[in-house]
Amino acid sequence: MTDTNGLVEIRWHGRGGQGAVTSAEILARAAISEGKYAQAFPKFGPERRGAPVQAFDRINSSEPIRVRADVDEPDIVIVLDPTLLRIINVTSGLKDSGILVLNTTRTMAEVEAEFGTKWKLATVDAIKIAREELGVPIVNTTMLGGLLRAFAVVKTDSLVVPLQHRFDRLAERNINAMKRAFEETVVKERG
Repeated sequence: MTDTNGLVEIRWHGRGGQGAVTSAEILARAAISEGKYAQAFPKFGPERRGAPVQAFDRINSSEPIRVRADVDEPDIVIVLDPTLLRIINVTSGLKDSGILVLNTTRTMAEVEAEFGTKWKLATVDAIKIAREELGVPIVNTTMLGGLLRAFAVVKTDSLVVPLQHRFDRLAERNINAMKRAFEETVVKERG
């Protein structure tokens, strides 16, 4: 996976209330604004705030998306809450050529010790950025910046209008958090 042509499947891992579903929707809207085909949808049952949730994106630059099932073999996995790493196998089904984007304070060496070097890795201290830019530890827009640093599935500027629509008067703070995370995300190619 070296370019944005063809189908890209993304799985978001977070907890209820952290914004994984919102991020998936914002990303899909940005892709559509670029003339791509996209879908975003959540997977959760009767969970409540704080329970693990998943959200998914499919983005295709060349043709409509007909699949409507969960993303079991993602190209990209994004983890909003680092505590999920202890209770969920977030890399389940991640393609060998995939990308793992983590919200973590751990060093790249520590992440590689746990997950190996099979995938391209991207790490960002999204909680720190969110607290400083938004005043709350909600990392969904911050992780959008981390994703785009690891893989340019859409242009950063394409996220601005969806973020403005979603966050209204808080849009500028969320845009700043996304852009700052883009700059501060550390990316290491696989192997």
